[in-house]
Amino acid sequence: MKLKTLQETFHHALDGDYDSREVDHFFFMVCEYYFNFKRITLALEPDYSISETEAIPVLDALESLKRHEPIQYVLKSTEFYGMEFQVNNSVLIPRPETEELVAWIIESELGQTTKPLRILDIGTGSGCIAISLAKKFNNAEVYAVDVSEDALAVATQNAEHNKVDVNFIHADILSVETYKNAHFKLPFDVIVSNPPYVRDLEKLQMKANVLDHEPHLALFVEDHDPLKFYKAITKLAKDNLVNNGLLFFEINEFLGDEMVDLLKAHTFTHVELRQDMFKRNRMIKGIKEL
Repeated sequence: MKLKTLQETFHHALDGDYDSREVDHFFFMVCEYYFNFKRITLALEPDYSISETEAIPVLDALESLKRHEPIQYVLKSTEFYGMEFQVNNSVLIPRPETEELVAWIIESELGQTTKPLRILDIGTGSGCIAISLAKKFNNAEVYAVDVSEDALAVATQNAEHNKVDVNFIHADILSVETYKNAHFKLPFDVIVSNPPYVRDLEKLQMKANVLDHEPHLALFVEDHDPLKFYKAITKLAKDNLVNNGLLFFEINEFLGDEMVDLLKAHTFTHVELRQDMFKRNRMIKGIKEL
């Protein structure tokens, strides 16, 4: 079977739901994953063919895409900050704006220090934040927390795959019992979190590939208390960050002002709201000062 024919099959099945360029992107991602086949190859060899047996996983992937399953879940893999991460529907798919958050942490004052560091990532999911920071900061002891044991299993595999040491902890940041855990009494130089922040009222704006497949536990928060995770984590940070320790959050773009107020109310200083590449308020930083 010619790959060109398979590509046309993808377009026939998916063009009604996706932009044609995105369909091409899906097709070549699948081909590269299964055959290490580069896009340029098809341009140079338009008659390139594969066997019917080889075509089976490609057609299976197409069926998943027709059900609006995200391509990252279809391939069970994605790239984040130059590293490969395994993903499934127990964890959120890492987003570009989260890469921007990691870059901000790396470019902060921390990047200039060689002293030992202790970093805590709350709501780690796939482990993308914690693992990226552990990879960058050889001088850091990194801890990562999640309420989902399934997510922690994925994160543990990703840490092993990327050859970093991360201390994974199963805990609910909203539970009073969590704060009795000895790990949460350690002094941290950095606390970072990308907690659930999508309000129920915003569900209608979301695409089916997110709404129907990514874990709601990691996405949604009740309309009446959209900052509940941020309140708990900010309190933890106030109690457990060292002097001049840094608190970073990824946030809901519509709640930037409320987040600034929250951090200032907990006496964080130099509070900075930062936009992502799409000019949306998506990150915030505060410094704990005694």
